[in-house]
Amino acid sequence: MIDPELAAKLDEIGVKADRAYQSAEKVRTYLFWTGIVTIALIVLPLIALAFAIPQFINSYETTLNGINY
Repeated sequence: MIDPELAAKLDEIGVKADRAYQSAEKVRTYLFWTGIVTIALIVLPLIALAFAIPQFINSYETTLNGINY
């Protein structure tokens, strides 16, 4: 048989471990969404620029050709 005091300590340690696990899961979820937002705010605009810059250059070139530069 386990001493009641030891059993209480083990239960307390188990509760603390569960709280630590829950906290770690919250941090993991927070970091995951931070990564998603980072991708949305940095990578997607870079991809959009890859399409916008050639169009801008074409428009700029057309304007320069129109004024015989």
